[in-house]
Amino acid sequence: MRSIRAAAVGAVTMSLALAASACGGGSASGGGSNDSPKTLTYWASNQGASIEVDKKVLQPELDKFEKQTGIKVKLEVVPWSDLLNRILAAATSGQGPDVLNIGNTWSASLQATGALLPWDAKNFEKIGGKDRFVGSALGSTGAQGKDPAAVPLYSMAYALYYNKKMFADAGIAKPPATWDELIADGKMLSKDGKWGLGAEGSNPSENIHHAFVFAKQHGADFFTADGKPDFTSDGVVTAVKQYVDLMATDKIIAPGNAEYAQNQSVSDFAKGKNAMLLWQSASANLKSQGMSEDDYGIAPVPVQSGTPGAGTNVNSMVAGINLAVFKNTDNLDGATEFVKFMTSDAEQKVLNTAYSSIPPVAKAQADAAFNTSANAVLKDTLAGSAAALPQVADESQFETAVGTAIKDLFADAAAGRPVTADSVKAKLEKAQQQMPTK
Repeated sequence: MRSIRAAAVGAVTMSLALAASACGGGSASGGGSNDSPKTLTYWASNQGASIEVDKKVLQPELDKFEKQTGIKVKLEVVPWSDLLNRILAAATSGQGPDVLNIGNTWSASLQATGALLPWDAKNFEKIGGKDRFVGSALGSTGAQGKDPAAVPLYSMAYALYYNKKMFADAGIAKPPATWDELIADGKMLSKDGKWGLGAEGSNPSENIHHAFVFAKQHGADFFTADGKPDFTSDGVVTAVKQYVDLMATDKIIAPGNAEYAQNQSVSDFAKGKNAMLLWQSASANLKSQGMSEDDYGIAPVPVQSGTPGAGTNVNSMVAGINLAVFKNTDNLDGATEFVKFMTSDAEQKVLNTAYSSIPPVAKAQADAAFNTSANAVLKDTLAGSAAALPQVADESQFETAVGTAIKDLFADAAAGRPVTADSVKAKLEKAQQQMPTK
């Protein structure tokens, strides 16, 4: 997933309160029907460099589906800044698309609304079986112990992208493997109006993704084992401060990045303004902005010490996009057929190639097209050193509340205000107070 607005807090809370009556699609019964067997509506998330790029990628595939099945798919590509709020409004009103993309970290929260079709064994069998999908992708499809609320479509992981020429000019022989090395390299690279690292300081979801990784590396979690918020533990406070300190103290991120929320850091990297970028599966985006694959290298996200691996050396969240069906769709058979089409081996190769993501379908992932050096880093990360964000009903509120707290801390850093352990803890306490009470 990519981004989310703070306004989602109220919308999520409302959706959960109305979960018993929530529904989507067009069926008046709330249980799904086949009243409109020749049409589908599809909300796709903005995966490419622009909405127009996504339309160029997706429309030929939708035309192919129509030719095969006779079902016409009406496509709308929804910006990430609007997507969650649009989904929640559809869940509470009962008026939404038949099929939609959701950020995989939202799966449990949207599952709790009751609006999405559960993917039980019978439904999985209709699309070829659950065992077609890799385990790491299935781990972010809903709450543990419940049937998944969605099916994996694109898998992604964070990596460190670095500008080879800028590294060579600074006399740096290899990419950093630890955060101390990243800071040391970043200071050498931050000169002449250029900066060591880019960030999206005003994007709550990006903030959460990185803070989650830092917290894991400090042996901390944002939720207790029974799903209660735990935002102010020593490990979480240390993790959030370490991330914001890349701007506040280490000064390897430009203060202006505190206002970035629309992938500006990716554009800055493509233009040579930043020497390093922490991003999910960025190759296609960089190529669309004119950056040659020969100009940059890809390495695992740094860890505290040593090398990436299990446990405290988690270095990415399990990123990705899932495909969901509103359970009261008025073309249930067609929606299921569309999910089968989009997750077929052939389409997985087409779509994940276009977005430089990794197929969550095992057979497609093993295809030679995904055995590039760039994909090796992403695949190794997903297989060995990535962790799923908490699959709890309050996950969306958590992203917004804590992500916005970190946004405020970046604003403090950019303005020259001190970022201390006490100020970090105070922001996190306020975020925890915004969470629903049980």
